[in-house]
Amino acid sequence: MRTASTSFSRPSLQTTDVPARLDRLPWSHWHRVVVFALGITWILDGLEVTVVGAIGTRLQDPHALGLTAAQVGAAGSAYLLGAVIGALGFGYLTDRLGRKRLFLVTLTVYLIATLATAASWNFASFAAFRLVTGLGIGGEYAAINSTIDELIPARHRGYVDLAVNGSWWIGTIAGSAESLVFLNPHVVDQSIGWRLVFGLGAFLGIAVILIRRYLPESPRWLMTHGRILEAEAVVGDIEREAGFTGAPPASRITLDSAHRPRFVDIVGTLIRRYPARTCVALGLMVAQAFLYNAIFFTEALVLGTFFNVRPQDVGWYIFPFAIGNLLGPLLLGRLFDVVGRRAMIGGTYVVSGLLLGVTAWLFGAGALDATTITVCWSIVFFFASAGASAAYLTASEIFPIEARAQAIAFVYAVGTLVGGVAAPILFGALIASASRTSVTIGYLIGTGFMLAGGLIEWFFGVDAERRSLEEVAPPLGAIMSHHDG
Repeated sequence: MRTASTSFSRPSLQTTDVPARLDRLPWSHWHRVVVFALGITWILDGLEVTVVGAIGTRLQDPHALGLTAAQVGAAGSAYLLGAVIGALGFGYLTDRLGRKRLFLVTLTVYLIATLATAASWNFASFAAFRLVTGLGIGGEYAAINSTIDELIPARHRGYVDLAVNGSWWIGTIAGSAESLVFLNPHVVDQSIGWRLVFGLGAFLGIAVILIRRYLPESPRWLMTHGRILEAEAVVGDIEREAGFTGAPPASRITLDSAHRPRFVDIVGTLIRRYPARTCVALGLMVAQAFLYNAIFFTEALVLGTFFNVRPQDVGWYIFPFAIGNLLGPLLLGRLFDVVGRRAMIGGTYVVSGLLLGVTAWLFGAGALDATTITVCWSIVFFFASAGASAAYLTASEIFPIEARAQAIAFVYAVGTLVGGVAAPILFGALIASASRTSVTIGYLIGTGFMLAGGLIEWFFGVDAERRSLEEVAPPLGAIMSHHDG
């Protein structure tokens, strides 16, 4: 395979066919390894959130840490704060220092912090270790979503991204099952059971970091940092791994390798160059964060308050809810590449919003019991999960490569702080009132968020399906693109 790099009169100008070579590759075992090694992030996060929720009462046991309910909640907030800080800080470093370096660092941070959490001795140590765990997971979001989109061929990008982000619910299912075993006093001594829960997460992290060491740096990141020959060598290795041989592609792009955007340039890209896209990404992220944090994180409260479900039985209701969330991206994901982004993202947001409105009406009328409301939630989130996963896809593909990780971090942080923090507080207060009418109003607010997100996507979204990332958003250092013939 010949290299396509060409020097111009200015040494910093070079032309390469790296993006075209990556996008024309057939789906292969190499791509599956990439998806597994990088996509495990979401499973880990789902596992973390679920097991911490499950062990909340156990941590209050004097034989564990003897925490108060307020301290358990504060530890959860520490994790959330860490995730936001980690996303912003590591997102910046991911664009500056490279995808591989950061996805190894962030997983290592998660690994060490999770092991430390298992060894916590009081509230202060537990909260501090949860904050650092959040730093690692938040940093993973930016590094991993950037890398996956930059390595996966354009025609598969939507489905793969949705499937990876939807795998959060595999972690939820695993966390529920894990808690049923390790938190069962007839199986494990409860003075150490909660510690084993965190130890298992760390063990999974060790296995994954060994695999990640063999993944390459993103060729797209390399080419925008003046390392075009290295980028082309990496693509050549990937082609051999995929068993692909063929003539050089016609499409090429010319980059100014001396171009190094400053932080202020990145901010300008989001605000001045792509304001509509930034609003779309923020709208989608805030809407899905509000919906998920409103419903999922108060599910146990609703079941207990209005349907008298015992705390130890809540896990059985989480399973069907999680399965609905997992199946949505897996079964609908292909359509995001075939039918298109705007129709599918806008459609899933609007449909899930309308279905939530119907659920709210039935709940307010007293027509649901614990089983039927769980069925309703599962149906709502079958569509909402696909849309929520597509929010991360949107943030990772509609901005230039130099700003990609930081854009993901920014919209995640805003979505989490605006939608993620407000929703549990609001719904906690509504549920505490024990008023069906109040909770119904809360559900209708969630409906409004999802409908607004769907309409924003429909009118202002980007048709990124089956298009090269460089076509959707040219690199900031791009001079021109070429297509021979």
